[in-house]
Amino acid sequence: MSYLRQIDPEIAEAIEGEENRQRGRLELIASENIVSRAVREAQGSVLTNKYAEGYPGKRYYGGCEYVDVAERLAQDRARKLFHADYVNVQPHSGSQANMAVLFAV
Repeated sequence: MSYLRQIDPEIAEAIEGEENRQRGRLELIASENIVSRAVREAQGSVLTNKYAEGYPGKRYYGGCEYVDVAERLAQDRARKLFHADYVNVQPHSGSQANMAVLFAV
């Protein structure tokens, strides 16, 4: 966060304050629970700039080759984790994504 701190120290301070707040509490809403630094880096990556509707290799928009790589990695890892032949790592909706995490706890 050193670059953000140079560009906008007030926003950087607010983000750091929120991180400290989250680390000191347990959020019971799945979409608000703290994630690892690796997840935050991935979510803050250039992949968030890309709209990728559809499935790997069958997207509705061009330029998704690296999004496809990431999604195929997620699929392969989910298949291995759950000993499954088929998986879909795309949530149907944000609410369903939250419920999946809540029911897993």
